[in-house]
Amino acid sequence: MEPTEQQPKREVRARYDDDTIRVYQAYPPSIADGAPAAGTFVSPFKRERMTWIKPSFLWMAYRCGYAGKSGQERVPAVDITREGFHWALAHAVLSRFVPAVHGDQKAWASAARECPVRVQWDPERDLRHRPLDHRAVQVGLGGEAVRRHVEEWIIAITDVTDVMRTVGGLVAAGRDGEANDLLPAERPYQLPADLVTRLRAG
Repeated sequence: MEPTEQQPKREVRARYDDDTIRVYQAYPPSIADGAPAAGTFVSPFKRERMTWIKPSFLWMAYRCGYAGKSGQERVPAVDITREGFHWALAHAVLSRFVPAVHGDQKAWASAARECPVRVQWDPERDLRHRPLDHRAVQVGLGGEAVRRHVEEWIIAITDVTDVMRTVGGLVAAGRDGEANDLLPAERPYQLPADLVTRLRAG
């Protein structure tokens, strides 16, 4: 089934307010456990590595197996500034070459070398990890973007591992309605027109 006018093919959906947007990450306890108190990610978090942020709770659930995968046992919900989120997207290149966006392979390769951020659109998932018709965004931060994320953008970090595992347990027990009631309220996030074009959203 094709997305309706109310559900574009590629759309950022998130929990957000006037100042912040919530994204999710998954880490082993060694990285995640100290982050809420520190208000950011500290050692052994490595700034040299690309780190991926995901506004979709269900895509994060799919990626980490409801916090059941090795190395992804903790799920921090990270509230970052909308200004920072927009900076990331404005300095992003799609992770794959798209002729309609980049023109030619050389232009995309050049942008990929210069941009510190990667964006990819992957099928959104339902409670049982089945792919849906519309896509959720993943944003990969590298280089300067990681520094800004850790030092400037993060407003608060909340460990939502227990919620993630509870939802997963309810789904495993066939209690999807109860699981659905625990999901965070995510709504369409309006991107500036230039970012819609740049990121092939819509």
